[in-house]
Amino acid sequence: MNGDVEIPTLGSEFPVVNANYKIIDEMIREIPGSVSYSIKRVAKQPSFNVEDTGMLIYNFEKKSSKNNYIELRFCVAGNSYCNTPEKSCENCAIHNATQCGSSTETIDFVSFRYQPKYFRQFIKEYSATARFNEKVLSFNHKNSFSKSLPLCGKTRNVLESLLNNNFSGVKQNIFINAQAQILLLYGMECMLGEKEDLQFTCKFLANEEGREKIMLAREILLKHIGEPITIKSLSKKVAINECYLKKGFKEVFGTTIFDFYHNQRMEHAKYLLYEKGLNVTEVSSLLGYSSISHFSTAFKKHTGLKPCELLFR
Repeated sequence: MNGDVEIPTLGSEFPVVNANYKIIDEMIREIPGSVSYSIKRVAKQPSFNVEDTGMLIYNFEKKSSKNNYIELRFCVAGNSYCNTPEKSCENCAIHNATQCGSSTETIDFVSFRYQPKYFRQFIKEYSATARFNEKVLSFNHKNSFSKSLPLCGKTRNVLESLLNNNFSGVKQNIFINAQAQILLLYGMECMLGEKEDLQFTCKFLANEEGREKIMLAREILLKHIGEPITIKSLSKKVAINECYLKKGFKEVFGTTIFDFYHNQRMEHAKYLLYEKGLNVTEVSSLLGYSSISHFSTAFKKHTGLKPCELLFR
C-alpha cells in the first residue's frame, strides 16, 4: 500500500494505517506490472474519528513511465469483522457480520493500484480526439493529479462485498479481480465522467504552462529532500509568485507544500532506516535536521513510532 518511496505520495491527507491501529485482518496481492491491491481491516477504537472517504490518484512521470499508475483508495468505517474461526457462524453464511455476536467493529482501508499494462486490454489505440477519461486510462494526460472520490451507493456495495465475502483460494482471487474492474468503472464514472478536461478553481491552472510550473515545483521538492527549501526560493525557481504556487499546489495535489514535503521526508526516512539499514544519526544528517531530537520528534509524529522502534520491527 505504501509503494516505493521514490514515487510521489499524492493525496497525503488521506487516512493511513499507523501504529495506533490494531490490524485484525490483512490481504495484500500483486500481479507484477498489472494490478496490486491491499485490504486492511483495523479494530475501531472509541477515540477514532474517521470519515468514509475515497480518492483517485493519477501518477504520471514523463521520464520514468514504469512509475505511472492509477490508484483508488478507500477508507470505510462502520463494518464488522467476524471473530469466529473460519467464519462458520450462521450470520457469516449469509454475509451478515453486523449481526454477529462475536464481531469487532472496524475501520477498513482498501487500495487498488493499476499499472499501464492493466489498461491495454481496454484501450486498443489512442487518438488525438480522445475524451479525458481515455487520455487518463492510456496515460496520455501529462499531469499527475489526485481528487476526492464520492462514495456513491454502487461503490459502497462493491466495497462491502469485498470486505464480507466468504470466498477462499482461487475463487477469492477471481472474485477480487472482478471487483477491481468494477471499482475502476465506478471510479471513472463518478470522478471523471465525460469531462473533456479537469476544471480548476485557480484560473492560471487552465493554462498548460501554469500546470507545468506546479509539476516542476513538486520535482524540485523531491530533489531537495535533504536540503530544506523555502517557498520563497521555490517560487523563484519555477517563476511563479508564492500565492499562486501555494494555491495551485494545493489544488493539483490535494495537500499543502509543507505537508507534501514533510511527508516525503518522513517516508524517505523510513526507507533509509528500514530498507537501507542506516542509523538514526545518519538519517537525521542526510535529511538536514539540526538535531537528532528534532528528527525523532517529527518522525514519531508522522509514524507513531520513534526511529529506533522502527529498526526492531
